Amino acid sequence: LTPTGSTSTKVELRGNVLLLECIAAGLPTPVIRWIKEGGELPANRTFFENFKKTLKITDVSEADSGNYKCIARNALGSAHHVISVTVKAAPYWITAPRNLVLSPGEHGNLICRANGNPKPDISWLANGVPI
Repeated sequence: LTPTGSTSTKVELRGNVLLLECIAAGLPTPVIRWIKEGGELPANRTFFENFKKTLKITDVSEADSGNYKCIARNALGSAHHVISVTVKAAPYWITAPRNLVLSPGEHGNLICRANGNPKPDISWLANGVPI
């Protein structure tokens, strides 16, 4: 079974294509099966290539992080390998701040919601000076 050992790790960036490979040898030729531990493979973004030796997930997000297991099985037995996947993300807007026009004495709210992995720090500045 390649990769060797029982576990390995993979880091991918949000929005990219995740490719995981699992190559097994045996006679009779083993059948490969993929599962996501504690979850489901995303139905509309999951593809298999090379007779299921390669698992391909398109447009990955942080929700795709987790442990993926490939299982190779034939009539004589089975072998498996777990790949721990972490999806990293540059900061991106959940709610971007919008322009706010106020008259003297009025109050208003500016909302800024961002996410990423690792989680970004948010700083507020007025005319280039931290608030």
